[in-house]
Amino acid sequence: MTVGPPETSPGHGTAAARFVVEPVGAWDHAHAVGLLAAHSVPGAEATDVAAATHARLVELGSAAARASYRLDLAFAPTGVDVTLTGSDGVVPTETTIDAARHVVRDWLDLDADLDDVERGFADDPVLGPLVASRPGIRVTGNPDGFETAVMTVLGQQVSLAAARTFTGRLVAAYGDPVAGTGLTRFPRADRLAAADVDELRAAVGVTNSRARTIHALAEVVASGLVIAPDVDHVDARRRLLAVPGIGPWTVEYLAVRALGDRDAWPAGDLVLRRVLGGLTTKQAEAAGSAWSPWRAYALFHLWAAVLPTAP
Repeated sequence: MTVGPPETSPGHGTAAARFVVEPVGAWDHAHAVGLLAAHSVPGAEATDVAAATHARLVELGSAAARASYRLDLAFAPTGVDVTLTGSDGVVPTETTIDAARHVVRDWLDLDADLDDVERGFADDPVLGPLVASRPGIRVTGNPDGFETAVMTVLGQQVSLAAARTFTGRLVAAYGDPVAGTGLTRFPRADRLAAADVDELRAAVGVTNSRARTIHALAEVVASGLVIAPDVDHVDARRRLLAVPGIGPWTVEYLAVRALGDRDAWPAGDLVLRRVLGGLTTKQAEAAGSAWSPWRAYALFHLWAAVLPTAP
């Protein structure tokens, strides 16, 4: 990893730091860019598929020093060129640069050694051809587990495009623009927990039941639930499943993209069941057992085979 000195970040006017992160082994960077674009939240993120770039805010630091920073990622097969920009008056330090480097590596799954995974799939009649045609697909997650959970709930029973629209409305209504970054911070759990449910429903344009689920989820997170890879996954699953309106599919999807569980398997996923030949949820659960303990990687290969990864 190389770190450049603070510099003026074009278009933002504040000091920025640049560094490069490299994957362990092969990496299908185009898949990662497409997936980020397909889930990009209007106002909170910006993706240019043609230029292979993506930008979003992350929270770095601790206690009083915690602040929002803009991450600009430029993707290439060999790694990611990252520019870290603080909000107005905030200059990245060695500590925040190091924290940002870890965020990017975890978010994009760059530390995974895929050799064992792909060897395990090589002779499989379903996954073998997919891996051979597109090696290096990693499990792209999200730096903010609460954000992922909210967007997932907003995406229940609607298209991904609709989920992005709903989430963008939520950001516009309850998020906080961060000076000097050009982006808006995703609403914090305590703000959504304090929101009036009817006002939230009207602002986002969702059903009453969906608004109530978002509100209940925000309350649970504001009360201490952390949705991140370094928590007790069993406890996190249990607490998420107890939220009204959140079922097994949502929990397993979040286990993949927010908890970092590489064996998570949302067997009820409609696209997954379709690509497997129209299986029932029970049948998809049984089929997935052959790909344990790397079912999340199997899931991403199966999704990539049938879904466009950019809007």
